[in-house]
Amino acid sequence: MLNISHNKLNQKVSLEHFNSVKKVFHQRHYKHFNRFLFAFAMIGIIVLFLPWTQNITGTGSVTTLTPDQRPQTIQSPIPGRIEKWFVREGDYVEKGDTILFISEVKNEYFDPRLVERTGNQLRAKEASVNSYQGKVKALNVQISALINERKLKLQQAQNKLMQAKLKVKSDSIDLEAAKTNIRIAERQFERTDQLESEGLKAVTDVEEKRMKLQEAQAKLISQENKLLAAKNEVLNSEVEINRVQAEYTDKVSKAQSDMYTAQSNQFDSEAQVNKLESEFTNYEIRNDLYYIKAPQNGFINKAIQGGIGETFKEGDRLVGIMPSDYDVAIETFVAPLDLPLIHLGEKIRIRFDGWPAIVFSGWPNVSYGTYGGKVVAIETFISSNGKYRVLVAPDEDDHAWPEAIRVGSGANTIALLEDVPIWYELWRQLNGFPPNYYQPEGAQAEPVKK
Repeated sequence: MLNISHNKLNQKVSLEHFNSVKKVFHQRHYKHFNRFLFAFAMIGIIVLFLPWTQNITGTGSVTTLTPDQRPQTIQSPIPGRIEKWFVREGDYVEKGDTILFISEVKNEYFDPRLVERTGNQLRAKEASVNSYQGKVKALNVQISALINERKLKLQQAQNKLMQAKLKVKSDSIDLEAAKTNIRIAERQFERTDQLESEGLKAVTDVEEKRMKLQEAQAKLISQENKLLAAKNEVLNSEVEINRVQAEYTDKVSKAQSDMYTAQSNQFDSEAQVNKLESEFTNYEIRNDLYYIKAPQNGFINKAIQGGIGETFKEGDRLVGIMPSDYDVAIETFVAPLDLPLIHLGEKIRIRFDGWPAIVFSGWPNVSYGTYGGKVVAIETFISSNGKYRVLVAPDEDDHAWPEAIRVGSGANTIALLEDVPIWYELWRQLNGFPPNYYQPEGAQAEPVKK
């Protein structure tokens, strides 16, 4: 029974005359099984020659087509303290609506009348500038008057000098006349004296001629004195001209110095006015920054900084907002090995998380529940996950994407490549070869460079 003996019982005992053995041990099932194997083999061989669409799969999520439509956080450019919230999470806000009000935490801005006081300082400095401008104008008028007065004084002194020179010339002529007269008087005296010695003239005639000679000599000396006085007058006139020139030069220089000092003060005041204007504008803008407003229409997602009285630094995130108007897109990631197979404008099939779908990656025509898309951007630098980011927009030629999808939900993408036989695809997968490199019509291999 246990076949312990070397004698085989099944070789010595025949079981064929038993009915149960006749029903079980017969040859008909081998024929049907062989037919089944043959048919299965033929079908398998035929399937191997069926077309198969090579594809690249990727995982990603729903995003927006443009950066300004993506979820964002609102920051405050200044540090502050939260004083009051005007919205709740989930509220819809329009552009410019106030989200929260903050107060100042820096002591240099604590003054509630800071803008008003700065405005008063600004107006005072502007008045100072006007005063300096008036002073500069007055000094310019004074300088012009001094220059005109100097011109007149110089003309007067030059006229006096000219008169003195003419008087010198006149006295010189009178001196020559006096010299001529004394020569005549000397000759007359000599002739009269000779005639008196000869007895032809009286002594009185001699004395008369001597008197005339003495008068001519006295007149000559007087005329010489007049000439010297006239020359001295010329020198005095020249000295007067130099004195007038020096005096008015000093006066004009002093007035110009005062004018330059006034101009310097005016420019300094103008610089302070510009500085105060800048501070005044900065304070006004800073007051507006106390009200945190919505940058665009959207929904309040989450209050990152909550509570009342909580302080924060400049640039800290306060609240998240999701724009209400956006164009959805898919950001998917592909391996570096598959990146050369992705082209701008290429068709992509998409399966969204939460939407039922039956997917045959190699036979896209028999798939159900997938949506069409096309590549609009390919990242030129690898992402932190070791793959390249590809942005996919809806395909206008395909049916519209579901309206209920939200930004951030998951999505799987299938990039359809070249059609090849199934046997070729199996051979490629077994050998670990990449899909066939090709350039589809209407697609760009590289991003357009501007």
